[in-house]
This record gives sequence, C-alpha cells and structure tokens, in this order.
Amino acid sequence: MVIFPAIDIKDGKCVRLFKGDYSTAQIVAESYMDTANSFKKSGAEWIHMVDLNGAKSASLVNMEIFIDVAKSTGLKVQVGGGIRTLDSVEKYLSNGVSRVIIGSAAVKNPSLVKMAVVEYGDRVAVGIDARNGMVATEGWLESSSVNYISLAEKMAELGVRYFIFTDIDKDGTLSRPNHYKTKLLQEKMNIYGAKVIASGGIKTINNLKTLKKNGVYGAICGKSIYSGSLDLAKAIKLCK
Repeated sequence: MVIFPAIDIKDGKCVRLFKGDYSTAQIVAESYMDTANSFKKSGAEWIHMVDLNGAKSASLVNMEIFIDVAKSTGLKVQVGGGIRTLDSVEKYLSNGVSRVIIGSAAVKNPSLVKMAVVEYGDRVAVGIDARNGMVATEGWLESSSVNYISLAEKMAELGVRYFIFTDIDKDGTLSRPNHYKTKLLQEKMNIYGAKVIASGGIKTINNLKTLKKNGVYGAICGKSIYSGSLDLAKAIKLCK
C-alpha cells in the first residue's frame, strides 16, 4: 500500500481543516518545502497536495507551490483542487506534477474526465468526496444527489484507474477511516482494475493495517502526521 503524506494549501500556508470546514483552517507547518522534504526523508515517494483556495474558486490559485515541490524535491506530486479544464490538467502535468485529481468536474462535466484520460491516462485520478455516501462538490460546499459508488463506476467506465475517496465526516477528525465504505468501493473498482486511495480519519498504524488488509491501494495521511499519532517512516516501512 502506498502512503501519501498530505499538504493542504490555503492562502499559501500549510493548513488542515476539520470535516472540510474552511473556517476551521489551522496552520500546521511554516514551510511547505521543508515539510515536503521531511516527508521525503521519512521515505515517502509520493506527496498528496490540495489547493483549498482553488477548490473553492474553481481556479489554480496556488499552482506555483505545487510545481515548485515537484521540481525541487524529487517527490511524485499528486494535486487536486480547482482543476476544471483540460488546460488546467495540462499546466500541471507538463510542469512536473505526476498526477492530477479531478473532483467537482467529474460530477458536473464528465466529458472533461473522458478527454483527460484519453490524453493522459493514469496520470488523471478522480477525487470522490462524500457525505453520508453522497458526493459533495465545490470544495465540499455543495451537496449532490450522486451516490459515491455510482460516480466511481461511471468514471471507471470512462477509463479512470485511480480514485481518491474521502469521507468528509471523517476528514481531520483522527477518528479512523470509514473502512466499510472504502472497502466496498475498492471491491467494486476491482472489476475495472482500478485502485482506491483512502482519505479522512486515519490516525494510527492499525488503521493502515486494516486498509491494507481490505485491499485498498493507498492512504492519505495528514493530520495524523502533524499531530504525531502516526510515525510516517514506520508507516511507510510497514505498508511496503
């Protein structure tokens, strides 16, 4: 299982949110570059980064930060937030970013996902953020009537092979992931040969052990690393 240490960026700062609420943003590190390099020293190969401003405004607000990390650290950078056009996808992938995550547009503009997958293949992932099993969009500010598994199946049929699944009610809570919904999604995606990356609620190595046992491909760890409840180096060694 692949561990993705996370850096969320808001107003150029490294922050964490509680259940996706922007008003709860708390600065967790002074330097995004120092933080990324510390992840690399712990053995990380990938880093998960989110443009929180971009997710809210549907634009690439903090793009230069993510490109800077990709070009300066040697880490594989996975980026989401505000990616709504094929031009946005191209800007990231042509500037050193390894994988982009299309979130809201997967619900509102599935043709974008189709075009992006045709052009860039596995370098395009879909982010599925759900509250009570229903997909939320626009930086989690809007709810939809789309079931998270139904959306994943539709996207898998278009050729998407990587999914980031976030249970919003678990995000930033350190209350363990939603193992049931994550396992169910991975089992459904196995039919397509697609992989699920779990996000939200991860606190301990035991949480990661359960995800791995359930066949989940990857796990995003943010608050657990910053709070000290998870030793990143140990987690990476355990999950290899």
